[in-house]
Amino acid sequence: MRRARVYELGKELQAGLIKLRSIVSQYPHTLEAVATWCYVQIAQPVLDATEGRRACWAIGVLNTAVWVLWRFPRMQPMMNRHFTHNPLSGRSYTMLTSVFSHESLLHLLCNSLALAGFGSAACHYLTQAQAENPNGIREASVKWHFIGFYISAGIFASLVSHVAVARFLYPKLVKRLASSSAKAPSAVSVASVAAANTGKNTARSAISSSLGASGAVYACLTITALAFPDTEVALLFLPTFLIPTAWGVGGLVTLDIIGVLRGWKILDHWAHLGGAAFGAWYYLCGPKLWNELRLVNSAVASPGTLKKDS
Repeated sequence: MRRARVYELGKELQAGLIKLRSIVSQYPHTLEAVATWCYVQIAQPVLDATEGRRACWAIGVLNTAVWVLWRFPRMQPMMNRHFTHNPLSGRSYTMLTSVFSHESLLHLLCNSLALAGFGSAACHYLTQAQAENPNGIREASVKWHFIGFYISAGIFASLVSHVAVARFLYPKLVKRLASSSAKAPSAVSVASVAAANTGKNTARSAISSSLGASGAVYACLTITALAFPDTEVALLFLPTFLIPTAWGVGGLVTLDIIGVLRGWKILDHWAHLGGAAFGAWYYLCGPKLWNELRLVNSAVASPGTLKKDS
């Protein structure tokens, strides 16, 4: 089945090349040659890549498209409202949309590079787990399993960050600001009301919105480290220095724990920890749960095809 899908993809890419040549045939031969060369340089790696890597590239293209929208000043209010998640905004769908949103180019590049590497490895693990499925139900494509895993990891990471801010950080900040405002000399009743309002308003402005795919990428990184403990990873700023992937994950998780305890606000450390936790859980229970859900779906779609042993 997978070979048939690769064959069909090759036919589609070849048809695209023929169409491109028919369009540029009216231009000089040099331009036609350059256009054909560019198309082949893009199409050939796509055809040679695994299905999991192509899924990671597709997510990267989507992230890039959202990043482009951030570049237009007129789009800024809409992007801040619908593509960043603020726990105090009352909008829950932004826990999903913010996963595909990156405002800075460095943030986008780091997450895209990490996704291309560790996301492909996570897809390979999901393919292996599916091959060992005792139920005998095979998948024609691993991309839907990975996309479901990726989106679930991103939403769970956003949810962890949401709960941490809304239930712990925000009330603590309001209480601290209200107590400091109430110390000012004024009437008791006026001071209590003013302190509460001032504390809430200041706390709301202090709670920043979050965005980015880091939580989902952390899940891919964690599941890769657990599934392939003998692999090594190179540091971005020291490409020749290799360390075991498990050590890298442990170091990143330790750094995020320190960030949570110290109250660092440059990165969303709660989302990182949530993504890492989801990746560990999915390594232990995810493939089995996915197979069970596919069994249920098959039973609902075709009630007479699956029978339990008596």
